[in-house]
Amino acid sequence: MAKSTTGKWVSRVGASGGGKTYRKKRPVNYYGVLGLITIVGLLTVIYSRYQYQNPASEVPPVIGQTWYASLSAQVCGNTLPYLAKDERVALQGFNVLEKNVLGLTPQIEEEAGKNATFGKFLEEHSQFTVTANSLKWPGGISYTNGDTCPAGSPYAGKVGHVEIAYWSTLSQPEPTITTDPAALRFSDQMQISVGFVPDNVHPTNPPSETLAYMVTLGNQNAVTTTTVAP
Repeated sequence: MAKSTTGKWVSRVGASGGGKTYRKKRPVNYYGVLGLITIVGLLTVIYSRYQYQNPASEVPPVIGQTWYASLSAQVCGNTLPYLAKDERVALQGFNVLEKNVLGLTPQIEEEAGKNATFGKFLEEHSQFTVTANSLKWPGGISYTNGDTCPAGSPYAGKVGHVEIAYWSTLSQPEPTITTDPAALRFSDQMQISVGFVPDNVHPTNPPSETLAYMVTLGNQNAVTTTTVAP
């Protein structure tokens, strides 16, 4: 039986590798697909790397988890008055409670995990300001690096600078010193003291009243969040 016209055409195409037109189009489509695969692969790697380096939702405090920290502000050896209690607790994750205790309950990813920093806390509060160069506190208290300690203070007349001392746990004996609020990541039961102090002098621990209230809130939170396994 003679081959049909269609069969002959198919045979010629197969023998010629798809014909001139096909051969011209094939590299464009081929390399186009390769390029698309490469782009998708790169985007996947970049996103995975970002997620690995910024796993906010996997690192405590996670959204809804509550931590507490204690805060103190000191100028040249004198402790400054407590901040006013935050009245908008329901609207944010970081709050000033009584006796300068900080309530930390992340509501969004920007407050959780590695994003739970003292710098983020400062972004949400206008009561006070702490930078590497300045300290501002309610009552018109304002100091900048290079200012001198006021008369009547333990270090009167001495030139001072702003720094932050913190104790990540209640058992840490000596503070860690920094001048960058964004580098200070919160931990539960942390102590933070911001201060304007002379050289070779560091802020001291928050008042015992503040620490006691922080521990009390922490214990109450532990009781209310504890569940009994069936």
